[in-house]
Amino acid sequence: MNDTYIIYGGELSYFTRKLEAAMIFYGADHELRSKTPDVAADVEQRSGTHQVPVLHTPENWMIGDTTPLLHLLDERFVDRRMFPTGPQGIMVQAVEELFDEWVARVMVHYRWHYPASAEFASLRMAGGNPAAAARVRDWGPRACRATGTESAHQQQAAEAEYVRILDALEKQLKHTRYALGDRPTAVDCILLGGLRAHTNMDPDPKKVVSGYPGVVAWAQGGADNWDGSGDIAAFPQTTDFAQFALNDLGTQYRPFVLGNAESLAAGAKAFHFETYGEDVSYLTRPYPEQSRNMIRRRINRLSDVEQATLRSWLAEYPVAECF
Repeated sequence: MNDTYIIYGGELSYFTRKLEAAMIFYGADHELRSKTPDVAADVEQRSGTHQVPVLHTPENWMIGDTTPLLHLLDERFVDRRMFPTGPQGIMVQAVEELFDEWVARVMVHYRWHYPASAEFASLRMAGGNPAAAARVRDWGPRACRATGTESAHQQQAAEAEYVRILDALEKQLKHTRYALGDRPTAVDCILLGGLRAHTNMDPDPKKVVSGYPGVVAWAQGGADNWDGSGDIAAFPQTTDFAQFALNDLGTQYRPFVLGNAESLAAGAKAFHFETYGEDVSYLTRPYPEQSRNMIRRRINRLSDVEQATLRSWLAEYPVAECF
């Protein structure tokens, strides 16, 4: 059996590059392929999704959704897990969730609200075809509206949020090799996904990222040379970066994910909540609820003692009610 994993996705895709980073950390034989028209129908039919990435495994499975994929791959590469076991793994997944479901909107904003970035990305996605690129650019503003960055105030707030992320990561990388310690986790995968697909790729956010030389070096290959050694902080302790993410990003993630859950239960198409001092509308989506329920189920599988320890730790952060 061929041992190569094939990632069907795109070099400018947040979650494709997240999965690619994980495969590098696993030390897995893999290649990244575009979901071209000649394979798209088969990939979508077999995986059950039109989204990317989709992973084609050596046993000929086609699977989508990066977080469950990382859990699957953790069982194959047990010495290189992206999610540790026990409460420590819940901590990693809670931090990862903030970047998967909240910070993704920042990437969408940077790409589609800046003309130079929109032109660059759309042409690259369309293989240089101007007509196809124009259709891609038409989609961009709708994605921004759906994720709450339509107003100038929200655009400025999103960019300020990302600068705080870069500040925190630059400081952390002076003390540890990765965001949560001296070995990579799923958090590093999504951070690298954002940098490699968006903010250190598109011309406008790249100007911002260039002010953080440690982050740039890490994203441009410094993160990849992991020999399998090292540890992350022993639970319930964690790094300054993780504490920053849970406190800063968690303050906005909490009303977002709870509002989405209520809206989904009510069958509403959209919901509102105050984001950075402004009432903002968001498109109701099933996936954020599915994703947070993955964490809740993992918590319920812990022992009573582990659950008590974890809930005591979570109570210190604004995301506690979410899980």
